[in-house]
Amino acid sequence: MAKLIPCRIFFTKGVGRDLTQLGSFEMALRDAGIATQNLVYVSSIFPAGCKEVSREEGLKELSPGEITHVVMARADTDENQRLVVASIGLALPADLDSQYGYLSEHHGHGETGDEAGAFAEDLAACMLAKTLGVEFDPKTAWDERNQLFRASDRILKTRNFTQSAQGKRGAWTTVVAAAVLLFD
Repeated sequence: MAKLIPCRIFFTKGVGRDLTQLGSFEMALRDAGIATQNLVYVSSIFPAGCKEVSREEGLKELSPGEITHVVMARADTDENQRLVVASIGLALPADLDSQYGYLSEHHGHGETGDEAGAFAEDLAACMLAKTLGVEFDPKTAWDERNQLFRASDRILKTRNFTQSAQGKRGAWTTVVAAAVLLFD
């Protein structure tokens, strides 16, 4: 049996509003461009050798009804003015050709996009640092850990892909952020 290892990945995000929670989720998926996919949630490994492609390029490769693997964060609210946020964090090793990286999912309420994005990015970086044997104190501030990670020359980059929105009276609001995995 052939191994099922993604060779490309793209990131997308969206926000949706509707009278129902399910309808709101559907609208968020439409905004993200992946509503016509049969989504399968997977855990958080960025495969070695995997190449990032643009959202536009990745969406062109998808067909309606296709089973599509995603790492997804999602948050919903039906409370007026309630802030919801969904974020995917990314941490890549310096040697991405032979070492895997990490993705993280974070879903929250009452956080700004910047706060949630930094948290998701930190989660991914901490998981990668542990895998690479980079010593750090998890109680140190993100800025200090980020400097340590970068100084180790073993973590190439970290980023986040975050969507936030405020709830509206009389409707559900859903936010999604996703890493979409593509296969040959």
